[in-house]
Amino acid sequence: MTEDGEQPPVWYYVVGGVLALWSAIGCYFCYMQFIHGAEAMGPATAYDLQLYASMPAWYNYVFALAVITGLLGAIGLLTRSRAVRILFIVSLVAAVIQFGYLFATTDVIAHKGAGATLPFPILIIAIGIFSVWFAGLAKKREYLRP
Repeated sequence: MTEDGEQPPVWYYVVGGVLALWSAIGCYFCYMQFIHGAEAMGPATAYDLQLYASMPAWYNYVFALAVITGLLGAIGLLTRSRAVRILFIVSLVAAVIQFGYLFATTDVIAHKGAGATLPFPILIIAIGIFSVWFAGLAKKREYLRP
């Protein structure tokens, strides 16, 4: 062991890199949503426009919090920062708030169907849970700097 903790194996950096890429893509789509609103993913239906217009102002900021803290957490993994776990926890909580609000207060599932609406948010939450777990593993194995 070095004074900076155990030197992580290559797979650790691969996972950190994939999480950083994933989060950077999320930041891009968040930026696009701020700029283009409901049409961030292409032409929006009348339902999409109405749904987006009905969202509270804080909704986009929670999205931004989720993706930015996720990106900072992933960069923290690559730099072996001790702050990674809390960053990933904040990211996960923000994503749960974002999707929880969407599904609890709108009729999006009834309108578009569960098959079209739920898989991607479930994937996002699963990756968030994995990120928190992975940060814990990195700390346990002493891959993070003291």
